[in-house]
Amino acid sequence: MLNIVSILIGLVALVLGIVPFLPFLAWGYWFVIPIAVVGAVIGMLSSKNGGRNLNLVLILIFGLRLALGGGFI
Repeated sequence: MLNIVSILIGLVALVLGIVPFLPFLAWGYWFVIPIAVVGAVIGMLSSKNGGRNLNLVLILIFGLRLALGGGFI
């Protein structure tokens, strides 16, 4: 059950992460990455790895995009 919740949170983070992918909107990842972190934590509590892996990949992709845009201080 927790794996399904983690996957749903990951899908919400993915949908919300599409808009900041546009130029000049990468600051939006500061709001999307914490959602994926919550999904990864819930996925870690599950006995399966699918939801956790989805959220970890999203954190990696969104973090790289944020770094490329100079969003890390």
